[in-house]
Amino acid sequence: MFTHDDLLRCRFAVSPLWEATAAVRLLGEPHRGTLRRLWPEALRERSGTDLGLDPLPLLSPRPGYTPDFLAPPPPGPSVDLEEELAALLATPVDRVSVELERCLLDPRRGLPGPVTGPLLADPGRTLERIALALRRAWDALVAPHWPRARALLEADVSLRARTVAQGGLREVIASVAPDTRWRGRVLHLPAPSEGERTLDGRGLVLMPSVFMWPESVAKTGEPWQPTLIYPVHGVGRLWEAPAPGPAGDALARLLGRTRARLLAELAEPATTTVLARTRGWSPATVSEHLSVLRGAGLVRSWRVGRRVFYTRTPAGDTLVAAGGREHPGEDPRRALA
Repeated sequence: MFTHDDLLRCRFAVSPLWEATAAVRLLGEPHRGTLRRLWPEALRERSGTDLGLDPLPLLSPRPGYTPDFLAPPPPGPSVDLEEELAALLATPVDRVSVELERCLLDPRRGLPGPVTGPLLADPGRTLERIALALRRAWDALVAPHWPRARALLEADVSLRARTVAQGGLREVIASVAPDTRWRGRVLHLPAPSEGERTLDGRGLVLMPSVFMWPESVAKTGEPWQPTLIYPVHGVGRLWEAPAPGPAGDALARLLGRTRARLLAELAEPATTTVLARTRGWSPATVSEHLSVLRGAGLVRSWRVGRRVFYTRTPAGDTLVAAGGREHPGEDPRRALA
């Protein structure tokens, strides 16, 4: 149930730690082939145990409860993995114990004592193992793709913030979780219910994820701030888009090869830093060319916190298509429908 104070405390966030946690769960779901295509085939064939991720697979049942302390709501809109791992390791041991018991002793799972006993006997040590495994999961499953993923996540936050400004909180929640229903001040969530909860002024964190599709997940357990995790907008561009190739010769003659390549890159949102890293150019060079492209109406920009994102305008899309850089074909997002 929402109060006036809850509405004032609704916010957006991006969580690297959540992406690592969700990636581990996805690794154990071979039937979700489309979402796994970003990983090399050799990696897709390996288990969490092979990658040294134990005990994370045991703590990510589907269906079932995943401990909330694995990825607590980040304190700000954009944090790094180190900050989140530090917060994880600061979780009170009694909270770790309660959530581990709820996950591991669920009678529907029927896990044997020799499996659950060591994890429950020393929750402090288990927490340290979990932090180490999450670091490994990040390195293997998320970090190689994080610049593009982060750009997509933060572009989503910018999009949703504009929706809030134009249509209010109800409209943005309906857009990220269509199965939700409002009845007065009560929001009915699509996730398994724990009964009606009053948020008590804690608000709601809205958090996009690249490893969630098509469902949204609600986490409402105390003492954490309630969180609604939803699939990032345009996830198909991350998982399915081909690597950018050279710009067409005609486009290069018109704009110059550097600007043509930049324009070809900007089918999806990116920052100056990401573009510079991708092409091996200096940020100053990229910034100068982006300024020219923006002045010509071929790209647009917007700010999310301290980062500025760029993407093509419809005029830029038309010019790139006419220049032969991109070819019509199946929209990769259809593969996720």
